[in-house]
Amino acid sequence: MVSSQGYIVLAAYSPDPTLFARQLTSLRDQTVTEWRCVISVDGDPAPVVELVQAAVGYDPRFVVIGDGTRRGFYLNFEHGLRAVPRDAAWVALCDQDDYWYPEKLERLVPLLDESPMVSGQARLVAYPSGESLGVTDRSFHGETLTVLANQFTGSICVFRPEILETALPFPLVPTRVATHDHWLAVVAGTYGTPRIVDEVVQDYVQHSRNVYGDPSRQGRRRIRDSVSEMLAQARRFEGSASPAAMLRSFFLIYVGWRQVMVERLVRAGRPVPDEIALAFGARRRAGALRAVLRRAQSRGVVAPRFSLEYWLSWWAGALTAGRRRAQSLASGSSER
Repeated sequence: MVSSQGYIVLAAYSPDPTLFARQLTSLRDQTVTEWRCVISVDGDPAPVVELVQAAVGYDPRFVVIGDGTRRGFYLNFEHGLRAVPRDAAWVALCDQDDYWYPEKLERLVPLLDESPMVSGQARLVAYPSGESLGVTDRSFHGETLTVLANQFTGSICVFRPEILETALPFPLVPTRVATHDHWLAVVAGTYGTPRIVDEVVQDYVQHSRNVYGDPSRQGRRRIRDSVSEMLAQARRFEGSASPAAMLRSFFLIYVGWRQVMVERLVRAGRPVPDEIALAFGARRRAGALRAVLRRAQSRGVVAPRFSLEYWLSWWAGALTAGRRRAQSLASGSSER
């Protein structure tokens, strides 16, 4: 029997007390009231427990979990999702510093009857000025283009808990671009057709401490920005800034991360369309990828610069045995 109770998973790390209290209050004031909020703390949970009690008292729907371990943003969301029971009615992800409009869950949750994952739009708000920066313009362009370029921001989504049967544990890929919402959206595409609606359901706070802000606000990247990022990732994840380490890191940023996701789906027995397998999987082909990139560019999903860097990542993998490494990462992640 499926529970009528949904689960909100909030990842917390040294939250700003004012923004955190506002977010918790916005959850408490949702017109949908049958839910439990699991607050997964990255690090010491004691200060977060105090902030929760100050904001919403001893409301039993708010539960703080954490053992003091520093997991990082990605695995902290995984930790919270592991606490969601499989008979939950629905799951929503939550950032610690946004603001949900009272009807957010009321608007999105019923749409899960027809779609495995649903997202709305968000108003972009600068912090601390409070200036409105516009509204997100997310669109669903099919499962293939979701693998290429994610349109689903976790904090704006709700999804069916059945997705977690495949999504957990998260793939472990040594790159900053391995993100929980991209992986969950790709998994959701094997359970039905995800959906993005135009209704604005929350404020999405943009400030320098965002791990991932809204892509439309990040400006046009310069070549030296890409090189600096590649150097930083090579040093962090490969332990070196040598040419070989940079090539390995660059492969994982684009082609490798997507191969790992697709191979994880294959290993889990999920249906993977041939177009996705041939563009992104271990048996990928240049012609299939070329067709996907052209379609993505024609729809404005990716810029020409992205396509160029993606091809460079492809050749970086060819020079560093990238396919084998990604297959190994996919295998290790599925066996966790």
